[in-house]
Amino acid sequence: MPDQRTARSRTRSRDDDAPIIPILARKVREVEAKAQGGKLGPTNRTKYQVIALLMREERARVKADADIPDAARAELLKRLDGIAQILAKTAARDTSLISLLEADAGVSTVAQRFRRDWLLESGAALSPDELIITREPEAKPVLAENQVIPQSVKARQLANPFLAPDLSRPATPTVSPRRLANWELLGPLFKSFEYGAGGQAATMDLPDAPKLDRLSPKGMEIMRHQARFVESVRRGHRSFLLADEPGLGKTAESVLAASVADAYPLLAVVPNVVKMNWAREVERWTPHRRATVIHGDGDTLDAFADVVVVNYDVLDRHMAWLGTLGFKGMVVDEAHFIKNLQSQRSRNVLALSERIRRTAPGGDPLLLALTGTPLINDVDDFRAIWQFLGWIDGDRPAPELMAKLEENGLTPADQGFYSEARAAVIDMGIVRRRKVDVAADLPAKRIADLPVELDDDLGRSIRSAERELGYRLRDRFTSLLSSRGVSLGELDEDQFDSYVRAVAHAELEESKAAKTGENVFTMVRKIGQAKAALAADYAAQLARSVGKVVFFAKHIDVMDTAEEILAKGGLRTVSLRGDQTALARQDAIDRFNNDPEISVAVCSLTAAGVGVNLQASSNVVLAELSWTAAEQTQAIDRVHRIGQDEPVTAWRIIAAHTIDAKIAELIDAKQGLAARALDGSDVDVTSADSVQLDALQHLLRQAIAGSL
Repeated sequence: MPDQRTARSRTRSRDDDAPIIPILARKVREVEAKAQGGKLGPTNRTKYQVIALLMREERARVKADADIPDAARAELLKRLDGIAQILAKTAARDTSLISLLEADAGVSTVAQRFRRDWLLESGAALSPDELIITREPEAKPVLAENQVIPQSVKARQLANPFLAPDLSRPATPTVSPRRLANWELLGPLFKSFEYGAGGQAATMDLPDAPKLDRLSPKGMEIMRHQARFVESVRRGHRSFLLADEPGLGKTAESVLAASVADAYPLLAVVPNVVKMNWAREVERWTPHRRATVIHGDGDTLDAFADVVVVNYDVLDRHMAWLGTLGFKGMVVDEAHFIKNLQSQRSRNVLALSERIRRTAPGGDPLLLALTGTPLINDVDDFRAIWQFLGWIDGDRPAPELMAKLEENGLTPADQGFYSEARAAVIDMGIVRRRKVDVAADLPAKRIADLPVELDDDLGRSIRSAERELGYRLRDRFTSLLSSRGVSLGELDEDQFDSYVRAVAHAELEESKAAKTGENVFTMVRKIGQAKAALAADYAAQLARSVGKVVFFAKHIDVMDTAEEILAKGGLRTVSLRGDQTALARQDAIDRFNNDPEISVAVCSLTAAGVGVNLQASSNVVLAELSWTAAEQTQAIDRVHRIGQDEPVTAWRIIAAHTIDAKIAELIDAKQGLAARALDGSDVDVTSADSVQLDALQHLLRQAIAGSL
């Protein structure tokens, strides 16, 4: 967004020296009213950003304008302060808005239009640069300095120095927007999922499964829901967000989809923890195809293989050649990993997908985004996935989706637009099946909480630290009220909530930056350390009574304690950690699943929480709680998946009478977003604040209540 404060002249109006201020005041009140009803949608988030940017511009202009009398300047600055306070209160309700105010926050063309229109409404004479709206430049990947080209790739390039042109490439569909030409559409599209659909799951119509399974190798069989997906690919559909719940066999579906689409060579971008399993699944389901895995600099790569598997962590050093192999398909596993469009990981993936869409022989590549948890915090998490699939282009629908939206004859101002828009996006290729719907023979899953008392010195110090943190939050709250010249008794409920959020947010931001001292993160880590021995003892009891157990923890020291206690008890274990090589990790998984002498798999929540098959066990011990419901679900579903024939129980070890119990409650309350957006549920979505922020608000409210 260009800064034209000095070049722009302003027309005097009845609002004296700052005609933009009443417009900003009206707009900020509208955004505030929306925020009181829940988390802001994309359109109001954009308005929030533009209000903040124009407020900054106006403040600088007012301070620098020598023609404004001092008294008038003071009055104008006071009015701008009022707008700033409303922005701060709104950000306290929805802390995700803060990222929009950062220096590197992107400014979309929609934001540019809002800014232009509001300035014109204020009577400002804009420069030609401000009148012309330009698209925000796309974030390009930055090649790592240690770019490598494996010898095998050089050999393939010499064997086939150029790709033969494919004259069968279909023409790129075009559409001339009519009704929707001047509408901002991505915001309404995201909101259509946030509203939900009253019982209608977010899944496209799929053809019936063939009566005969002609795809599975001898001795293997795919389930009906997998066969329906593969049949859709066989009939020509080429882009999918495959969002089946974890454990329903998305990897096998993708491998077979590539086979029926003849999408070879195929590129699979996956988490490090599952890349060996991906190669194994290719060999299991399509034994006539070869898979190769990129490790490090790719010294062992077979560039002539049908499927190339690479993990996110080493992708950047192979960008120079990956786009040259003529891939006809691309799979992104655990696609929620790319949700941050500003991250290098996301930029690399999107750059490769765009290259493949442009250059794939035949012009219609197979693009699959796999994730059982596509929505972590916000419906906007869809953005990067939709862009990977080619459904949107920057801040607008791509031609195919735009054509679908034009067909329904509605605009965002029409009542039926949202349900029709949601259906149009789903038809682009969203497939979401739940275990309860497609795997009736899959056993039940339950989460059981086991409260434990922390009676030792560490437990007492944890409770003392919680009280001290609550007192510190209360003191900050009191200071904030004092600075605003109000008392607790003068606050209404909304004002009280806003101040509580503001104080909790300030504490959270300081905690993230702190290297030392007590805060919510160090407190939760201490709780995990205090529970480690108790959780390990319980895992040992389970292993002796019911068989194999999977033990999850967040911190290495908790894992170390558990392994030490289990070893002293005579139980053999394997460990799944982030510092292992892919080969070592896969070996540990195989030993756990196949060796009857291995009793417990001690796993890192982050390193083993996705893509790992540990179904030899039906019992999971969660020694430490995650900060997100999605991470907890992913961990449990390492066990609760196709092939499991016993009921699955996840035992959460909860430190009674501590913040641990509140965190467990908050995690359970955060399940509403995906249920509403994807599964057709009408459940209310709870606070969109993070679990950390909600936990701090809980401590502050307790401290305030205790002082009354």
